[in-house]
Amino acid sequence: MIIESVLGNTAEMSVANLEIDLLPLEWFETTKRIQRKKTAAGREIAIRFLREGQRLRQGDILMMDEQHAVVVDIIPSDAIVVTPRNLLEMGSVCYEIGNKHLPVFIQNDQVLLPFEEPIFRWLLASGYATEKQHTRLTNLLNANVQPHSHGSGGGSSLFSKIMGLTSR
Repeated sequence: MIIESVLGNTAEMSVANLEIDLLPLEWFETTKRIQRKKTAAGREIAIRFLREGQRLRQGDILMMDEQHAVVVDIIPSDAIVVTPRNLLEMGSVCYEIGNKHLPVFIQNDQVLLPFEEPIFRWLLASGYATEKQHTRLTNLLNANVQPHSHGSGGGSSLFSKIMGLTSR
């Protein structure tokens, strides 16, 4: 079965009378445009998203008939969970994580990222309220980041442009 689009999500559509066949996915598989997977019941699924930026979310319905629905189930994984104490801390932790080009998730007023021991230790040493949890990473921020340089190439990065605007 080839899936080219999402039919809806269980948060908005009722699938109460249907047999649910879960499609387990790792968090990083939710952004893949082309992949072959098997559902929990053994159905072969081929996902082929043609548009850029399409991603799967927890509860997305990929197939539905009178008896069955194939629903995305993001597998819980180890994550770093940062609970910012204020808006400034939220901005600074997101900036620091983003500057390392790591995926960032925002869930329940917390910043999450896939667990990596060096980053975990760095966040703790920097004084952020940080803990390791086994959870679903479901709300990936859409980072449409333009390529940029960290060198001294004329100060044309987005950050230096913002700093230029604020110093006027």
